[in-house]
Amino acid sequence: MCGVVTAASPANAATTPTLEFANPQSQALYGTAYTAALDNLLRINTLAYDPRHNRSGLQDPSVGFVRAGGGYQQPWTRDASINSWNATSLLSPALAENTLWAVVDKDASGALRVQQDDQQWDQVVWVTASWHHYLVTGDQEFLGDAYRTARNTLTIRENATSAGFNSTYGLFTGASFFNDGIAGYPAPPADATESVSTGSMPWPGIASGMYLSTNEVYYAAYVNAANMAERLGQAQEAAAQRAKAAALKAAINRHFWNPATGLYDYQLLANGTRGAYQEGTGLAFALLFDIASPAQARSILANARSMTWGMPDTYPHWDRYSEAQPGRHNAIVWPLVQGLWAKAAARQGDQAKFAAETARLAKLANNNSGFWEIYNGTTGVVDGGYQRLGDTVKFHWGSEPDQTWSATALLDMVHTGLFGLRHTTAGLSFAPTLPAGWGDVTLRNLRYRDADLTIRLRGAGTTIRSVTVDGRPSRAEIPATLQGAHTVEITLTGATAGDRDGDGTADAQDRCADTAGTVSGCPAPARLEAEDARNSGGVKTNVNHTGYSGRAFLDGLWAQGATSSFTLHRSSSASGTGAITVRYANAHGDARTMTLSVDGRAVRQVSFPKVSDSWDAWGTVTFDGVPVSGRDPVVTLSYGAGDTGAINLDWIGYSGP
Repeated sequence: MCGVVTAASPANAATTPTLEFANPQSQALYGTAYTAALDNLLRINTLAYDPRHNRSGLQDPSVGFVRAGGGYQQPWTRDASINSWNATSLLSPALAENTLWAVVDKDASGALRVQQDDQQWDQVVWVTASWHHYLVTGDQEFLGDAYRTARNTLTIRENATSAGFNSTYGLFTGASFFNDGIAGYPAPPADATESVSTGSMPWPGIASGMYLSTNEVYYAAYVNAANMAERLGQAQEAAAQRAKAAALKAAINRHFWNPATGLYDYQLLANGTRGAYQEGTGLAFALLFDIASPAQARSILANARSMTWGMPDTYPHWDRYSEAQPGRHNAIVWPLVQGLWAKAAARQGDQAKFAAETARLAKLANNNSGFWEIYNGTTGVVDGGYQRLGDTVKFHWGSEPDQTWSATALLDMVHTGLFGLRHTTAGLSFAPTLPAGWGDVTLRNLRYRDADLTIRLRGAGTTIRSVTVDGRPSRAEIPATLQGAHTVEITLTGATAGDRDGDGTADAQDRCADTAGTVSGCPAPARLEAEDARNSGGVKTNVNHTGYSGRAFLDGLWAQGATSSFTLHRSSSASGTGAITVRYANAHGDARTMTLSVDGRAVRQVSFPKVSDSWDAWGTVTFDGVPVSGRDPVVTLSYGAGDTGAINLDWIGYSGP
């Protein structure tokens, strides 16, 4: 009952689009990550129907549901909502619908409601995800059930005695939308030793406090409940929901906007104390939900602080945390937050911020065999951060593999950001953001209702110069009634000139616009850090041994199928042979072997002699006579059949023509 779905009826089958960049570097970075994200959502994290999750009675037993991730077998309310909103509703509507209903139950009288657990911030974002699902599908029957669920859930929250409505401030109380752990809060309301609880709601100051993102998702829920009511012909109810939304938006701007920082504050305690901290989801929601005015939006984009590897959850480090020990919900990178921030940047036309955030997440996925739950914001290493665990203070948590919302964040960056898909009641419109240096790109086999779309972007920028549908001039939109196969081609202009990676080569001329280097804007092949390789099969970054160079080393080369691939950016395209030097660690009692390949063709099995009895010791070995051709050959070390593997990698270097 809990296995992975291996087949589906044609009516319910998910579409698997393909992403094709003309630029090979963009294909290697973004195309690879996109394919991995599709696999994460539609294969790894899609489970078979489980009647335990059908408390609403509205699920289809022939369709599965999406779990939260490799470490979380349940759908979870917030995860189910975010994953449907990000990607599942578009790619597999039946799967998304089942996933949304998996977190809905009924009260004693049989009324639908989002399941009532102790995490109220999870419940209201469901409304936004459900309205989006309706926009994607046009399913009127779903809309009716969704509105009843939304209306009942909002009524419960409005009348709750805990994490309910504070009429003095006109705001909702209770934990931040994303920060269910105490590491996400400064002191006060936390304390230096996190003495009360690992979770956030047992802390009185948090339960009675008011947080930016939570109030924003309430605002969006009211707006989208009003949208639902209008589509169902219930004008009076729609007006009432819009009035609540307007009052809440005014309260958010009155109590959270901080002219001194040019940002929204993160928290407002019940005693009126404000917390001028940065909350990544809160800032993203302010832009996505149009809570910020145009001037405020410009200020947010100008003043928000990102870390090296992305927009952090909360910022800066609380006093009890540090660069060496970042908080699990503090100055650390969750891809969910990155995805929301990238979506918000694209919506505001900020090409540079959209490009930077998307590149970061694509690299994090490609460098670590897929999409993990949390990464260190400074090093990009897989890192669950620190937080109290039971009676343990500042316990170092793990970061779970195959986190679904990390993958759907990347999918949303491509669909909503790059291709600018905008779902409306009338159809699908396009507002693309194609950064300079990425190159022309095509998205094939994208299913939208009864249409099978190929969408092609040319040029660069956010200004649409021309649009054709099947070769005929058109507006940048298609109707919801469109059927059959169609090709949409959009030519863009107005790309922002810049040098995103700071390597001295302008983005438009940079072979590797999002990777610093010295060979035509690409990394020099003489030293390629292993943590920057394209890794799969369980290979990931780590820092639990000493003596490595760069940000980290690679472990996980412990089973067949593990691979690390390095693109050699040569100055010549001529064929020839060169030498590959590898710095590695091997503390086994014998030499270990791996397979060396170039451009997918095996060259030979190579040996890595024992270096020391310690994994903190590193050695080098050089392999001569390696054939290469073209400007960008890919050298791969893999644990193949007949290999013994199980080494750690630090870097490789190439010398030759």
